[in-house]
Amino acid sequence: MSQLPVIFKRELASYFATPLAYVFIVIFLVLSGVFTFYLGGFYERGQADLTPFFSFHTWLYLFLVPAIAMRLWAEERKSGSIELLMTLPITRFEAVGGKFLAAWVFAGIALLLTFPMVITVNYLGEPDNGVIAAGYLGSWLLAGAFLAIGSCMSALAKNQVIAFILSVAVCFLFIVSGLPMVLDALAWAPQWLIDAVASLSFLIRFDSISKGVIDLRDLLYFVTLIVAWLAATAVVVDLKKAA
Repeated sequence: MSQLPVIFKRELASYFATPLAYVFIVIFLVLSGVFTFYLGGFYERGQADLTPFFSFHTWLYLFLVPAIAMRLWAEERKSGSIELLMTLPITRFEAVGGKFLAAWVFAGIALLLTFPMVITVNYLGEPDNGVIAAGYLGSWLLAGAFLAIGSCMSALAKNQVIAFILSVAVCFLFIVSGLPMVLDALAWAPQWLIDAVASLSFLIRFDSISKGVIDLRDLLYFVTLIVAWLAATAVVVDLKKAA
């Protein structure tokens, strides 16, 4: 019988056992509101949609999601509880998957708590709620991608601060890979390489979904990225155990 649900419940409960979860949720909700209504010019735009809300998610997640992910493995290793975890009758993928899913669901809970945004925009106008739903799906997948990368970085580092810095650095590279200044710097490279680098960009993939364009290629991109980084996490955990 799979132990993944057991690990999932244990990890999810641990988030709410400390003030950390509530602090994260409050910070996320406050920053989402500030970015949407002030920096995003929600009222000035005069349009009934949540484009200002979703447009900042990539940069918001760049710092907030690694803060969740940094504790996934680094804390276990620092406290020594990872040795106990690895002696339990569970596979590496169950341990990695359970921890990741708990963090992803926690991020999803924080995202769902922004529902007053949906209520507000529906009160002020007649938005396309299908596009809004697509935006939420894209945002959750984006958070999952950040978390998967953060999980691997946490497995690599013993210190949570180092894990946080590594996660931010790697995620930043995935964000900017599609920006014009990066692609211009690759002008010397063959076109297929430039296209490959651009296709890795979180910004391009998420922007498409947040506008209501659900392309199977974008969904597969996020799912593949998540699976690949979780597989890398399992390998790193195995290597660290052997060391």
